[in-house]
Amino acid sequence: MNPDGTFGLTVIPVLLASLALVAIAVAISTRLRVGIEKSIVWAAIRATVQLLAVGLLFTVIFDSGLAELWAWLWVAAMVAVAVTVVLRRAPKVPGILLPAVAAVTGSAALSVIVVFGFGVLELEPVRLVVVVGITLGNAMPAAVGGVAQTVSLVRGRPGEIEALLALGMRRPEVVRYLAPQAARLAMVPQIERTKVVGLIALPGAMTGLLLAGVAPLDAVVLQLLVMLIVLGAVAVSVLSTVLSVAGTAVSPEMTLAGWASDRES
Repeated sequence: MNPDGTFGLTVIPVLLASLALVAIAVAISTRLRVGIEKSIVWAAIRATVQLLAVGLLFTVIFDSGLAELWAWLWVAAMVAVAVTVVLRRAPKVPGILLPAVAAVTGSAALSVIVVFGFGVLELEPVRLVVVVGITLGNAMPAAVGGVAQTVSLVRGRPGEIEALLALGMRRPEVVRYLAPQAARLAMVPQIERTKVVGLIALPGAMTGLLLAGVAPLDAVVLQLLVMLIVLGAVAVSVLSTVLSVAGTAVSPEMTLAGWASDRES
């Protein structure tokens, strides 16, 4: 790193060196004919282009006099993209739009209120985008996982659901039967990441603060705040999507909904 805090041209060999493991993975996949090499390469290219674009946007937008406006517009764009991704996982499930919007916007609002409303950090354009981005970056995959797990569970057990309805169970009872398993499966990745933090993985925010010279305890407290917000946002996103999708599995006539027996995605 240069004295002014920039990497300069040294970033090029660093990026090339970081591709070593990617190249090894691609070589192994190709040699064993696993078939994931194209996905790996595309993911690496896409991440590089997106992050470079974000860096340029941060530089151009937040040096302007309309930084706050651009920050809120950026947040709105992130929310819209996250909702679109969640909806894409359940295109044939009716009534999922409002729960998806509520899960995503609720997660973003939660992070903004806690971090800035309680004065943990001063509200600044860059910080706003970063905090919301961290929250949505975890809440969106969790919501997608909740949708996917519930759809898979419902379509995998149509006979059981029909039997429950034939025994006189109402929609709330069917939802309580389906939701726990789907929610647990969708929450497993985030719960496991939270359990091992500090033992196996050192979170990025804390690591960045330590490298920037922040006192270790201050860095840990801020990272703990972020992780607890993320854990709560993930749980809310999973539960809202799971309960909504499970509820639509039963039609108003108390029969199995059409999408629940349709195995085409």
